[in-house]
Amino acid sequence: MTTFITFEHSCIDVSLDDFTHFEDVFFLKRTDVKCLELKVSQGNVRLHTNYYVGIDWLKKNETAIYVAPKLNEETKETDYFKMLFSCMKHPEIAGYSQDLCEIKFDEPYIEINQKQDLITPLLMIRYLQVLKSVVRKGLKKSYYRVEQNLSSKIKGKVLVSKTLKKNILRNRPNKTICNFEVYGIDSIENKILKCALKFVEFYLAKYRQFSDCFLPHLSFCKPAFYEVDDSHFDLNLIKKIKINAFFKEYKEALDLAEMIMKRFGYNIREIDKKVVRVPPFWIDMPKLFELYVLGLLKEQYGSKIHFQAKGNYGEPDFLLITESEKMVIDTKYKRIYQNNDEYQNRFNSDDIRQICGYARDRKILKRLGYTDEDMQDIVVDCLIIYPDQNSSEILPKNLKVHSIDQFTKFYKIPVKLPTL
Repeated sequence: MTTFITFEHSCIDVSLDDFTHFEDVFFLKRTDVKCLELKVSQGNVRLHTNYYVGIDWLKKNETAIYVAPKLNEETKETDYFKMLFSCMKHPEIAGYSQDLCEIKFDEPYIEINQKQDLITPLLMIRYLQVLKSVVRKGLKKSYYRVEQNLSSKIKGKVLVSKTLKKNILRNRPNKTICNFEVYGIDSIENKILKCALKFVEFYLAKYRQFSDCFLPHLSFCKPAFYEVDDSHFDLNLIKKIKINAFFKEYKEALDLAEMIMKRFGYNIREIDKKVVRVPPFWIDMPKLFELYVLGLLKEQYGSKIHFQAKGNYGEPDFLLITESEKMVIDTKYKRIYQNNDEYQNRFNSDDIRQICGYARDRKILKRLGYTDEDMQDIVVDCLIIYPDQNSSEILPKNLKVHSIDQFTKFYKIPVKLPTL
């Protein structure tokens, strides 16, 4: 098997003969969003990557492509995990991460180096966040059937055949194997959650670089499962189990638990391997950048930052609403706003039009606290936050420090992404 290695938002020259059956790769089957696309111009054939990282098949079982986070400098690569963990430490942000990635479990798995496995930590930290919410509310109790070898009593249904073999023929006449209902937390659903938690714990013991983020959540969740017995639970049964409708609140946790165990073929020992096999996956880097910036803004402004407020025209990423400041803020995962020789004073016209539309949307203006009378005269501050490795990882206190000179009350702020 051959694997091409490249970076997001780049292109590589390829031979058309090798790509005769290639089809563009769409993110989450959205035809307007491409992870990979083939472009032919003046006899040159190039495979273009967009703002998505991951691994996928170019030709099933023969040729794969691994798209890494963008290189900012020749020797440094974006620390995707730090970005992820930075925003995931805020529980309210973790809830917005559902469309952050796509995992193609039905496709053949691809062999990669463990360091290239971007998807497993993402699944695990999301699982711990959701599980923590479940544990806070308390594990659900339900009725479920158990089988026990009872002494001097009968309960529920007597399993005659098993009782004969294990008790009567072994001269234990006072013992009876019975099947009966009990009410408690030792349900199949909770067994699944505990099994997945063990996978996370085993993974953490192997890859300690994730301890700072995983360990607090793991320590919080683990005690809740002490009374859940998974010692004889067959993981292969998960594929056949139909989840009780009573456990609707568990749905996301159970879905993530199954993804984690499916990722390792339901075999915890697969975690030990340095060369791993993963399903094709894609991660939306603009979305991750948006959530990363949301975390930075929350740390600086707390509840004064409003995420994805709905307007008539669309949804700006953020609104800043304080007594002294009202601002429409949008993230743009683009280099065009950087102040270097290549991009000096450049901007994207579509971005400007989009954000200006938000700033004139009556629904948004009302959310900012303006009356109908105010709207006739007000020009709202607008801000673009973009990545730039020559800046700081911390947002400045004054968000209006860099203006986009061609427009009134339009500003931009760079943010340095963490690097390895």
